[in-house]
Amino acid sequence: MSVNIRSRAFRAQSPPAVEEAPAPPSRPPVMFVQVDLVQAVLARLREAARGSASAFQGPTEETIRAYVDEVLAERNRVYTRTEREELFQAARAEVLGYGPIDPFLADPTVTEIMVNGPQDVYVERAGRLSKTDATFRDDAHVLQVIDRIVSPIGRRVDESSPMVDARLPDGSRVNVVLPPIAVKGPTITIRKFSKTALTMQQEIEMGTLSPAMASFLAAAVRARLNMVVFGGTGSGKTTTLNALSHFIPTNQRVVTIEDAAELKLQQPHVVTLEARPANLEGKGTVTIRQLVINALRMRPDRIIVGEVRGGEALDMLQAMNTGHDGSLTTAHANSPRDLFSRLETMVLMSGADLPVRAIREQIRSALDILVNQARMRDGTRRIVQISELVGMEGDVLVLQDIFLFHQTSVGADGTVHGEFVPTGVIPQCLERMTQEGQYVDTSIFRPPAP
Repeated sequence: MSVNIRSRAFRAQSPPAVEEAPAPPSRPPVMFVQVDLVQAVLARLREAARGSASAFQGPTEETIRAYVDEVLAERNRVYTRTEREELFQAARAEVLGYGPIDPFLADPTVTEIMVNGPQDVYVERAGRLSKTDATFRDDAHVLQVIDRIVSPIGRRVDESSPMVDARLPDGSRVNVVLPPIAVKGPTITIRKFSKTALTMQQEIEMGTLSPAMASFLAAAVRARLNMVVFGGTGSGKTTTLNALSHFIPTNQRVVTIEDAAELKLQQPHVVTLEARPANLEGKGTVTIRQLVINALRMRPDRIIVGEVRGGEALDMLQAMNTGHDGSLTTAHANSPRDLFSRLETMVLMSGADLPVRAIREQIRSALDILVNQARMRDGTRRIVQISELVGMEGDVLVLQDIFLFHQTSVGADGTVHGEFVPTGVIPQCLERMTQEGQYVDTSIFRPPAP
């Protein structure tokens, strides 16, 4: 079961079995379009491609619309303009788009798309999962869509390499797993990103953090404090990292390093580096760690690593300690102590034989601000903790919390209620921020009256 990266031929497929779906699709379903109509349009396109010297250029929307009109003209029925448009959109999704999941990619309310084999397609809206009535014809149909995703970025996925990370043109993150690893059939997981990166003001309006927290973080970024955003999977770390990057001055050179390029920085002087997996011969791998080391030779003012998950943590900490202040990164962890433990483990994964105290000294010198983001039970994302790393006592790293999220109740519909509160602690980094010309009103750190 191998995805042919070079082939663009359309395959004739059998019609799907009709299944009931508990959740409605993101747009009105195509009620009149039968599978045989779509297949008839695809058959005309295949026939035209075989007889055309310029078939390698692929069909255009005008060509697809012409064959839709031709197929409908042969039927003994008058079709409305809406019905013609529905058939055109269905055929276009098969030829130029991503098949049955194309409507969900266009739907701004959908944040994640999960294909668990041909017959099971789920989407996430407002943090809640629901099954859709979209289906693929069979495994080959899913593989055709996977091919269309991974081919443009030069990635490979087949039985010998059944897992791959990729991205869509809009930056959405894609993970693909093929059989025999995926028992129920080819699996696609797409985490969508907004076409335009969210600003900090939009995050405030969404309830991710408070205005006081936002003003402090903005000043910390401008003052070149090193920061790590951490949390669980799907907690919104990359979105917050994008929002924080808006406060980097436009006259600085920024180098971003990611597994799959997702960050959307607004600065004019940005160099984007992306890791590369091995080719068919098992060669040509470029790791995040290699990119971090190379970035140090590119005269960056700041380095942004999409996520540290291995030996590159050591090089990232050293970069923060050697003149690349104001660097940003994300990591998976559920608490600051978990983050420190993971960083220690990742540094040891680099092969460096360092004592634990030396690693903690590196962490103490490198990191300034820790931002803990969590996904609540109702699907909302919130920054639940902003802490400052203030030093070490013996072998223990010392933190002080600056802002916290206090959950007060859970509504009958599962909605989480709470408030963002300052702890009353004045950050030690305030002096350094003032030296950098970033003045923060200390009243934002005053706890609310009881």
